[in-house]
Amino acid sequence: MIQTEKPQIKLATWRSYALFALLVLGFLGLTGRAVYLQGMHHDFLQEKGESRYSRIVEMNADRGMITDRNGQILAISSPIASVCADPKLTKVSSEQLRQLATLLETNSSDLDERFNRKNSRFVYLKRQVIPEIADKIMKLKIPGVFLTHESKRYYPEREFAAHVLGFTDINDVGQEGVERGWQDVLAGELGSRRVIKDNKGRIVEDIENIRSPKPGQDLILSIDQRIQYRAHTELEEAIRLNKAKAGSIVVLDAHSGEILALTNMPVYNPNRRSTISSDKIRNRALIDTFEPGSTMKPFTVAIALEVGKVNANTVLQTAPGQMQVGRKTIRDVSNKGELTVAQIIQQSSNVGTAKIALSLPSQTMWQMFNRSGFGASTQSGFPGEVGGILRAYNSWKPIEQATMSYGHGISASLMQLARAYTIFASGGELKPISLLKQDMPVMGQRVISRDTAQAMSYMLELATKPGGTAPLAQINGYRVAGKTGTAHKLIDGQYAKKSYISTFVGYAPASNPRLIVAVMIDEPSAGKYFGGAVAAPVFSNVMASALRILNVAPDAPANNVITFTATPEMDDEG
Repeated sequence: MIQTEKPQIKLATWRSYALFALLVLGFLGLTGRAVYLQGMHHDFLQEKGESRYSRIVEMNADRGMITDRNGQILAISSPIASVCADPKLTKVSSEQLRQLATLLETNSSDLDERFNRKNSRFVYLKRQVIPEIADKIMKLKIPGVFLTHESKRYYPEREFAAHVLGFTDINDVGQEGVERGWQDVLAGELGSRRVIKDNKGRIVEDIENIRSPKPGQDLILSIDQRIQYRAHTELEEAIRLNKAKAGSIVVLDAHSGEILALTNMPVYNPNRRSTISSDKIRNRALIDTFEPGSTMKPFTVAIALEVGKVNANTVLQTAPGQMQVGRKTIRDVSNKGELTVAQIIQQSSNVGTAKIALSLPSQTMWQMFNRSGFGASTQSGFPGEVGGILRAYNSWKPIEQATMSYGHGISASLMQLARAYTIFASGGELKPISLLKQDMPVMGQRVISRDTAQAMSYMLELATKPGGTAPLAQINGYRVAGKTGTAHKLIDGQYAKKSYISTFVGYAPASNPRLIVAVMIDEPSAGKYFGGAVAAPVFSNVMASALRILNVAPDAPANNVITFTATPEMDDEG
């Protein structure tokens, strides 16, 4: 057998070196790239990797609690769950969809539409569901459906303190009342944390806290829940008996200006959103204004006493029960003849008050009204509070000066009116108003002298006795001072002939005032409309209850209430 040699292929040496060089360069390139990615570009790669499973979620801050001055809880937040979904991870069968729709009280098509938002990673299916429903939903084990934990505001006193507290929205942000006015204080600051979620959107591990939530501060209000409850029930009964459209009551501490009670009708329950409407949520005592009528007369008389124009025993002629000012006629309910200044307040004479007003420079009268807080907000901190209307004195005509002296042509809120009476109850000082509990003595702004304040207090006490316009304001065991007001309601710029605002503002005990109570009844329509007949009895009931609650010592015999027969002097239109 003849063997033949296989041909050998000889490569050029440079080609092997070139191949080796390319391999080395490739290896070095890969090594360099690895070093770059793992070292210099590490943060970027880690961020991209973590973005596939790591999430930053917000941590809710606990909203501050609201209590009354004695620690009674008025508003508190409780934990609750909301049902959510990640549309990209959601896989739901038709049966699961039907069951979920039933539990959430919605329709399947609405849920299906939310699940099909594939460009979103988060949708709410329903906010704030009760724990029993949340548990049933999770037992359905629908991929991509999960719970988030939130809080819901709860108001234990329901409608009794609704207009003071207001309410929060579904995101726990204050919308009305104290909840809105002190939102920044109550809300606190949100926190955040980094978590790992699985492919079903569930949190499987906490990695780190990025920022701890800062709880909101608790608020201690000046409100006394016991007095608040009594004021509310008395107002509700008064609205019913008088078939009135609306009404308000304000109770102030005469020493500190603290608001011990504030209530309005109609009202709503902040725990039931279905009861909330624009008409019911209005805090009428602070944001509605009206012409205060004869409750303004004491301020006109006070400045006349202060500047020495009159004294309590100065006699003025009011016959024949009317007077002409320009082309207008000012009238009393009846011809009262000669009256002392004290009797002008006691019997609420429009003619007598107008004569006193017209003896004063308009600037002097304006200054008294202005320093008494009219035409400016009380600075209570309540959102939306109004300042009323007090026009510049240099624009007054004589008839306007005359009518403003008994509360027409000027507008105020019930809170302004109540605050103004701190002048007479505190010896001549206008006290600041507060919705928060005050622990330190409160200084007021002096408006009139102590002597003038005492003289006015004497006259206002006469108004609550037989012969005055408000004997129904009397209270067993206590001396009472106050003033009625009855004014035609201003509707669309015109005075309505048969629509009235009935008011009474007073304080007790008259010898050492502790409380001020202001009552306003809007459009009473059960036959009575004078302030002495409609508002004064409400004052008596609320004041009597509040004095007993606070254990205020009586300053009169237990049988001090004097029975009486109604007379024309009890009527007070102005």
